[in-house]
Amino acid sequence: MRKESAGILTADPPMHAAHPTPWRKRARLRRTILTLVVTSQCGIATYAMIRVLPYHGGDLLEICLALVFSLLFFGISVGSWFGIYGFFVRLGGGDRMSLLQRHPPHSLGDIPLARTAVIMPIYHEPIERTFGGLRAVYRSLEATGHLEYFDFFILSDSRDPEVWLAEQRAWYRLCRELGADGRLFYRRRQLNLKYKSGNIADFFRRWGRNYRYTLVLDADSLMGGETIVRMVRLMEVEPAVGILQSGPTLINARSLFARAHQFASHLYGPVFTAGLAALQLGEAAYWGHNAILRNEPFMRHCGLERLSGKGLFGGAIMSHDFVEAAYMVRGGYEVWLEPELGQSHEESPPTLVEDLTRDKRWAKGNLQHLWLIFFASRIRMAHRMAFLNGIMSYLASPLWLAFLLLSTLEASRLALSPINYFPARHSPFPAWPEWHPELALTLASNTFVLLFLPKLLAVLDVLRTRRTADFGGIVRLPVSLALETLISAILAPIRMVAHCRFVVEALCNLNLSWAGQNRTGETGWRPTLTSQLPGSIIACAWAGFAYRLDMMFFLWSLPVVIPLILAVPLSLLLGRVSLGQSLRKLKLLSVPAEMQGCALLADLHPLAVTGGGWQGLTAFEEAVIDPALNKLHQFLGRRHRGGAGYDFLLQLRDVCLKEGPAALSPREIAMLARDRESLDWLHQAVWQADQGSYWSAFHERGRK
Repeated sequence: MRKESAGILTADPPMHAAHPTPWRKRARLRRTILTLVVTSQCGIATYAMIRVLPYHGGDLLEICLALVFSLLFFGISVGSWFGIYGFFVRLGGGDRMSLLQRHPPHSLGDIPLARTAVIMPIYHEPIERTFGGLRAVYRSLEATGHLEYFDFFILSDSRDPEVWLAEQRAWYRLCRELGADGRLFYRRRQLNLKYKSGNIADFFRRWGRNYRYTLVLDADSLMGGETIVRMVRLMEVEPAVGILQSGPTLINARSLFARAHQFASHLYGPVFTAGLAALQLGEAAYWGHNAILRNEPFMRHCGLERLSGKGLFGGAIMSHDFVEAAYMVRGGYEVWLEPELGQSHEESPPTLVEDLTRDKRWAKGNLQHLWLIFFASRIRMAHRMAFLNGIMSYLASPLWLAFLLLSTLEASRLALSPINYFPARHSPFPAWPEWHPELALTLASNTFVLLFLPKLLAVLDVLRTRRTADFGGIVRLPVSLALETLISAILAPIRMVAHCRFVVEALCNLNLSWAGQNRTGETGWRPTLTSQLPGSIIACAWAGFAYRLDMMFFLWSLPVVIPLILAVPLSLLLGRVSLGQSLRKLKLLSVPAEMQGCALLADLHPLAVTGGGWQGLTAFEEAVIDPALNKLHQFLGRRHRGGAGYDFLLQLRDVCLKEGPAALSPREIAMLARDRESLDWLHQAVWQADQGSYWSAFHERGRK
């Protein structure tokens, strides 16, 4: 049932809040079985660990060791069963509870579309790639014949005037190239409040009521037009769905580091995502991009209040997407993950340093969710568990480090201290230390099976569906698998140390800089040393201590110590584009988009943001000199209201005219660049500048 509200079509309140839907009973059954299997498995493993310890948990050290082990094993078990269950879901032809199983493509063809906004929040992103990607999405939608239902919005939070002036110039040229005037819009916020979530909220306040749906893209997102159209139609036939999340895969990787991530995404991703979707069903998580939102309930239910705690647990919510999904479900709507939608892609950070920089932001945002787990009202248990899973993805590293430290203390005690036959105080009975190497080997073997069985099942899924050609062929697939596994094993201890630092910094609520991401380039020596050298120093000290303590313990520590000691050269090596491209030529770490081709990638060409008759000018200089761009920036600027600041603005104009932009700070350039009158005044003045002045030089050398 549809009704008119504030000029748009909206859905009636969902009925499932009063009438339980079939998927809820199925979700409850699946989650109950998973809980029983994981807790039983964890209990058995913890008991085995206690039996392996020489005093069988008879003192505080061994109790702590067993407790940390149980927490780590629990996380391994949960992740493993996601993959195992996902394999069997795919083996059975998919989950019949899913939206796509209920509404196959042939049944959606005649469903009318509704007005939909496609938004891309950006902040100091690579302009050529970002706008080039948006162009590919636009053209793909245009090819479906349904472009009239979609408007596009570029939502900028960039602060550097050289960046946002270049963004405005790129938007202008993209509109002209696509003929998208009146359909492709650009807005830059003056105040950066609440990070990305604040940028999206600003869009909904201004334009949200003009559209029934909003598709959210990241700066590196690519989505096919047919997939977007299908998502809109699924929302139309399922009025109870508030958010529909696709399962994006990684593409366009160039460095070895990114190609390893990309390969893992395509090989393991389908089984893990299928298992996750089948267990979450209508209470899935929202990942913040490559997803479609129902505007009216999103605006009504998903506003993010400030956390009321202290330190980390106060202020704006940083990781907004999981919270918005929880609020949507709390409001009576459903959130679905549909991994089989296809044509949904994103890109991997090119280097380890950039990947860890992103993790630093995510770690602080996820740890904030601790407050919501305990104090947010009416949040469904499924989403509290999603919060906990996100938190544990970072707390697992301190737990692993604690396990290593406790193991070191246990080894030190056995090597340096006499055997304590009476670990329990006031007990007249001695406790004889026992060693069970066969039980330790069994426990280690079972742990490795849990870690690697889902990966082997993912390979079996590829063989079963005859997709080996998508990964380079039957011979190259195992080679790529071994290479990706080796890279993952090498990176694991490096990530562990980095994540431990991020957790400590987050809990101490240290300031976190909000900066644009390097999505394309290699990382140099200086940032790599800054990121990895502290861990290398700690690893050297630990290795020296282990060597002096016991040779067997030293050998046991090498898989952790060696990657940490070599973290700097390994990070630089993995970030090399030339090495990644060499492997691509050998068809190693290949993915379907490379082997079969991808229309979106074929249309992904960097947008030319230079030119227009000028060479060698900064974005601000071009904004002042070029007549068309000057008019554009005036239109996007604002009129100064006078007052004390106006006199200062007049002074800045004179300095800029006489000495050039180099005499001004970025903040002062920004003041001129967003003031309409100043842009007009400077444009008139520089074209009348005397010969020999700073600006007159551009009259001669600026034109092609």
